[in-house]
Amino acid sequence: MANSKVSQDTGDLVLNRVSKFYGDFCAVDDLSLTVPDGSFFALLGPSGCGKTTTLRMIAGLEEPSQGTIHIGDNDITTQKPYRRNVNTVFQNYALFPHLTIFENIAFGLRRRGIKDVKTEVENALNLVELGHLAERKPAQLSGGQQQRIAVARAIVNRPEVLLLDEPLGALDLKLRRQMQIELKRIQMEVGITFIHVTHDQEEAMTMADTIAVMNQGKIEQMGSATDLYESPKTAFVANFLGQCNLIKAKVQSRAGGKAVVTAKGHTFEVPLSRVSTDNDSVLLGVRPEKLRLDDKGINSIKDCVVTDRSFVGTSTQYLVRTPWDLELVVFEQNDEGLHDLHVGDKVSLEWDAEHTFALDGAQDINAGADLEEEE
Repeated sequence: MANSKVSQDTGDLVLNRVSKFYGDFCAVDDLSLTVPDGSFFALLGPSGCGKTTTLRMIAGLEEPSQGTIHIGDNDITTQKPYRRNVNTVFQNYALFPHLTIFENIAFGLRRRGIKDVKTEVENALNLVELGHLAERKPAQLSGGQQQRIAVARAIVNRPEVLLLDEPLGALDLKLRRQMQIELKRIQMEVGITFIHVTHDQEEAMTMADTIAVMNQGKIEQMGSATDLYESPKTAFVANFLGQCNLIKAKVQSRAGGKAVVTAKGHTFEVPLSRVSTDNDSVLLGVRPEKLRLDDKGINSIKDCVVTDRSFVGTSTQYLVRTPWDLELVVFEQNDEGLHDLHVGDKVSLEWDAEHTFALDGAQDINAGADLEEEE
């Protein structure tokens, strides 16, 4: 599709103080966000966090109880769904079983009164690399192929915003990973704003330029995948994006660009730039892959015991119990430097100060840790 970029500058999608109530229940709570025009944006969170309700309000399938929604200068808050230039790709694809793939994609164009649809449909099919399947019916396609046709059918109408509601949820793991790369490629090629709703952290981190992590109707934190993973600002974000070790600790001093904190008689250092609270009660955080089975670093814990070991292909996961009975997770890459440790072995743990962060200690240390994988 040589000239597939959308030529007109459609403007950012802006939600301003949007709330949605169902009786006394607040599904979306005073939410404000700006999605830059032409970006790939993900709303990530567990079941019931408000992400799908937010998507439905953008689509026009729900009306906000409060607040406004704009695309560029166009206020779409109360516009009917068919009036707003927004298309949605659902998890079940919603293809018409009796129509060929060509006619499925042409459907929206024909409804708009466009007579000559051949070039547009062929361009859309070529974009998703399925031009050879134009005359087949949906039932003759695999799940991954149906998903790509659903995307082609949506983008052929050149929406200002394409909404993706758990679009890869019905696919198996290997195909899902392939489709993550495919969707990102398609988005970059067409230049349409994609808003992707998912509960799958890897999916959001693989595809999105910006991720908004939602919890109980609010955005906990927004940023790139790297920002959210390396520098979480809340226990919920730390635990929900990958695995995280959190240790209850107290700040003893803040000087010279670092905070010195103590936990159970052990002293640790954290860069002040990575301390996201003024409280002296903190949750000290470090990701499992940053921990090393050694005791040479400034941040170290001696006299630990291996309580579990799991081989997971590229790495080995250890559960290690500290002298005060806190279990920490350690990932060690399966390369030449691998320790051959077994349950019951004594070990020391260490990690670099710059890989440590500190969160407000008043938070629930388990927030976001034990949420269901599936919605």
